[in-house]
Amino acid sequence: MVTMASSSPGSPVEPLPWRDPSRGTDERVADLIGRMTLREKLGQLYGLWVGAATGNEGVAPHQNDLGEEVDLDELLRHGLGQLTRAFGTSPVDPGEGAAALVGVQRRIASANRFGIPALVHEECLAGFTTWKATAYPVPLSWGATFSPDLVREMARRIGESMRAVGVHQGLAPVLDVARDARWGRTEETIGEDPYLVGTIATAYVQGLESAGVVATLKHFAGYSASRGGRNLAPVSMGPRELADVVLPPFEMAVREGGVRSVMHSYAEVDGVPAAADERLLTGLLRDTWGFTGTVVADYFGIGFLKLLHGVAGTWGEAAALALTAGVDVELPSAKAYAEPLLEEVERGAVPEALVDRALERVLRQKLELGLLDEEWDPVPAALRDRAGVDAASASGTIDLDPPEDRALARRIAERAVVLLRNEGVLPLRGSERLAVVGPVADDPMTMLGCYSFPSHVGVHHPELPLGVELPTVLASLRAELPEASVDVALGCTVDGEDASGIPAAAATAASADVAIVAVGDRAGLFGRGTSGEGCDAATLELPGRQRQLLEAVLDTGTPTVVVVVSGRPYALGTAPARAAAIVQAFFPGEEGGPAIARILSGAVDPSGRLPVSIPARPGGEPWTYLGQQLTRRSEVSAIDPTPAYPFGAGLSYTSVEWSAPTVEGHAPGGSAVEFPTDGRVRVGVTVRNAGDRAGAEVVQLYVHDPVASVTRPVTRLLSFARVELEPGASATVGFGVPADVVSFTGRDGVRIVEPGDLELRLGASSEDTRFAIATRVVGSVRVVDHTRELHCAVTVAAAR
Repeated sequence: MVTMASSSPGSPVEPLPWRDPSRGTDERVADLIGRMTLREKLGQLYGLWVGAATGNEGVAPHQNDLGEEVDLDELLRHGLGQLTRAFGTSPVDPGEGAAALVGVQRRIASANRFGIPALVHEECLAGFTTWKATAYPVPLSWGATFSPDLVREMARRIGESMRAVGVHQGLAPVLDVARDARWGRTEETIGEDPYLVGTIATAYVQGLESAGVVATLKHFAGYSASRGGRNLAPVSMGPRELADVVLPPFEMAVREGGVRSVMHSYAEVDGVPAAADERLLTGLLRDTWGFTGTVVADYFGIGFLKLLHGVAGTWGEAAALALTAGVDVELPSAKAYAEPLLEEVERGAVPEALVDRALERVLRQKLELGLLDEEWDPVPAALRDRAGVDAASASGTIDLDPPEDRALARRIAERAVVLLRNEGVLPLRGSERLAVVGPVADDPMTMLGCYSFPSHVGVHHPELPLGVELPTVLASLRAELPEASVDVALGCTVDGEDASGIPAAAATAASADVAIVAVGDRAGLFGRGTSGEGCDAATLELPGRQRQLLEAVLDTGTPTVVVVVSGRPYALGTAPARAAAIVQAFFPGEEGGPAIARILSGAVDPSGRLPVSIPARPGGEPWTYLGQQLTRRSEVSAIDPTPAYPFGAGLSYTSVEWSAPTVEGHAPGGSAVEFPTDGRVRVGVTVRNAGDRAGAEVVQLYVHDPVASVTRPVTRLLSFARVELEPGASATVGFGVPADVVSFTGRDGVRIVEPGDLELRLGASSEDTRFAIATRVVGSVRVVDHTRELHCAVTVAAAR
């Protein structure tokens, strides 16, 4: 192992420059690179997935096609860049896993001559994806909260739990903007608006990074717009849609989040796979936005250049394409960046300088994490106070689901539940005779998304407990409403075709005071669920026989509360016209059952807002609110895409009054208020809680651009403010709107602020405009770039 420089006898031993913490990062990294052989350099550019299944129960399709039997001793002799999912591959007690990881890291470090350990990464989309860790609500629920601060707190807690057991990098958040709700991974998105996605995801990045964990933006870019909502299908998208809808969340997170890693997507946009797109991964991400961290491959993504995309004929060609484009690290294991890339470099097809470029980024990150320091210690914080580190004694010593994390999971879930319709039946009195119907009512797994550990890995280990408590909707209702009489008849399964139980369920509902019908999804992977990665839907009809069940209960005439727990929005048949109430929750996590019950009981006032539109009909996709005039209902098409409930919608048990809209600026002759293409305008509104209980309003600011040089969305979210109001309290919400935020990509592909009339809309949803303010941008067309302002200045002040 090389650690010390030579010195004369009797003199102090000098550390090698790359080990010397008194030297600058550039000097240390350059010195280490200069000492490495080509094979050692490549060793830092790939991961190793120990324990991944090699049979039919692999995590993903093609896992076995792209897996590689390796001589572990030989591989580790050259060093190892990353260790893949030490905690997330199979169930392991957190203490035992942390102790085992210490041994693995010592082996990795001692096997290579520089003593460099691996960087350990894990999934952490809705919590640390490991056994017994808190399962938080999925990203669609984060979007429904409209609460970046709450998401930042959640991410910090996730990051702290990961660092405590020795994990360095988390593969989250997802910044894909939902474009087609049939796509199985819609549950992983934050919503269908790029500004909402960007602000919430950036908060997540800030939280995770504040805990010392490397956040990873994914999937860069275009993945969610695949044709037909099919996973990995090609993306047909023009450069303007890419620039104005898909890329802004990533840009915001890079500029404001302090993110240190980006994962390329599986997408091929207009025939170019992201993993081979140098303009995207180097030209835009690094040269324009200034990103300096690492770009990692989505699992098997480099191999897919050969296996699925057909742009490489050999593994070596795939490696060359990805490395040239700017992919620094191959995950989850070595396939292309090991021997195939070695051969490409040795024969002169790939310059070694490209290897050094990627290596510099990897080593810089390891240095930042302390992995190149002489005093590096593999024992993580959670085990440092122990006399010894062994799996047996560490078992049961680490709690990854402490009470404070469960409480935070409940706060997020409660804030994310969206009340869409209420004809006075909610909140429940607590003394009713209730009929609880539907396949989601008593299934704990329907609370979780596909990247929760129980759904992702635990399903392959039915002999083990789930690892966390998962109260169901039914159990939570019984606990929340102990005086209510509760009869149960589930009626059908989530996705089965057996409808024989529906008549009994309808009869149970008919004899009740109120029927609660719980319908929705059960997450899984690649066809093993109705939502999740590879679980794409042909339509937005409720899975299985759930629509039939819902209509049968509605037909009884019993006041019916529809509770939807799902990973995507679904058409709800006649429920928007006939149900007494409709509540939507997007996979609300381990505390989702109690959160829903507390909303129904009135213990918590509903305050969630839709991050995606709820369709009125199951067909007609893709559609989101962020469309031009011709995407809406018109006389030239028989398809009416108008949603049942639009983006941003949500009700409360209290009543909020809006008044006193204000605008500051010059208005010649009382006409539209003018501001220059490099200026700003300030608008505001006062909201008052006119009810008798505390509640929240989400004040949303949209822009309508009636005439532009290119077609524009009918309305687009510019900013928002979530305002908590006690009974009788008022608040004035102000938005300082810079001209930069109304910019768009012009005909020549350049982002511009264009003069002309704009309508600023203050509203409670994308379709519920309370006040429209006429403004006019004046002056010459102004070109803006990646240094432009991204936000309105938001103020919330108590009003008298």
